[in-house]
Amino acid sequence: MTAAQPDATCAFGYTAELPCVPESVGRARALVSSALTAWGMSEDLADSGEVIVSELLTNAVTHTRTSTTKVIIERQGESSVRIAVSDRSHAAPFVKASTDDSESGRGLSLVGALSERWGYDTDRWGKVTWALITNACRSSQ
Repeated sequence: MTAAQPDATCAFGYTAELPCVPESVGRARALVSSALTAWGMSEDLADSGEVIVSELLTNAVTHTRTSTTKVIIERQGESSVRIAVSDRSHAAPFVKASTDDSESGRGLSLVGALSERWGYDTDRWGKVTWALITNACRSSQ
């Protein structure tokens, strides 16, 4: 289910509850692309958002035993967006050291490079891993 919902600042956000399976990554990318396009955000920002949601959701699929996840896209201001993925794990996400020939382990490094900042919030049911993207962080790269 995908829905636009007002948040506390009257800005709109988009959420989708998806099965926590690899096939959901494409749907999450499409949701981010649609949201950022609807808000008139730049194509570069939308591209970054798609990569970020892919990495966050892939981490949930790969490293948790969550059956469903929620993807949340919230407009934080004129040129910033928060992209988040929830899961039922309490394990903290961390940046893994990887080598040039590693097949995995670069996801959160990539999220860090494409975002203003990223982090996670815990709750009794699990956590939400998020990244904040802005036009400012894109112009400095």
